[in-house]
Amino acid sequence: MNIDKLVIGLTGMPGAGKSVFVEIAKSVGYVAVTMGDVIREETQRRGLELNPQNVGKVMLDLRIEGGDNVIAKRCVPIIEAQTSSRIVIDGLRSLNEAEVFRAYFAGFKLVAVHASSEARFERLSMRGRSDDPKSFEMFCERDMRELGVGLGSTIALSVDVVVNDSSIEVFNTEVKKYLELVEAKWKQQ
Repeated sequence: MNIDKLVIGLTGMPGAGKSVFVEIAKSVGYVAVTMGDVIREETQRRGLELNPQNVGKVMLDLRIEGGDNVIAKRCVPIIEAQTSSRIVIDGLRSLNEAEVFRAYFAGFKLVAVHASSEARFERLSMRGRSDDPKSFEMFCERDMRELGVGLGSTIALSVDVVVNDSSIEVFNTEVKKYLELVEAKWKQQ
């Protein structure tokens, strides 16, 4: 078990603000590992277009082929290869994934980022990533797919919750305060 790294695993529904949390963490020295990048890379490796349907299908296929924690297992060597002692992981979707990180990293914390459905859909509509939903119907389908792989349980059993229901400036301040608190506790161990 690696005791030299503080690893913060982020969970939350699509559009809640996990990517913004990651950018804030990076601005104060964290290295980011994005679980969705593993899925998008695998989608491309399989010769599929990056769109919500293909990325969603590959996510489910990977879990069928390698188990609920396959994405986390693929991320462990990426995290271990980092020279930084402070890592933030974007996109945990199941408790099995969290258990992989807990088994490898003594300084693992599971944190949920929360925002309303309306705010999340608006953010995803403006974000413009290739796998973002193009309609509210697609948004709801994606939410249900994400909940189907255990995301709701992961959010519910997170150690901490950071709410992103205000301005980006307020969220920035909240995330930095949270990171300072977690780092202080980690250094005391």
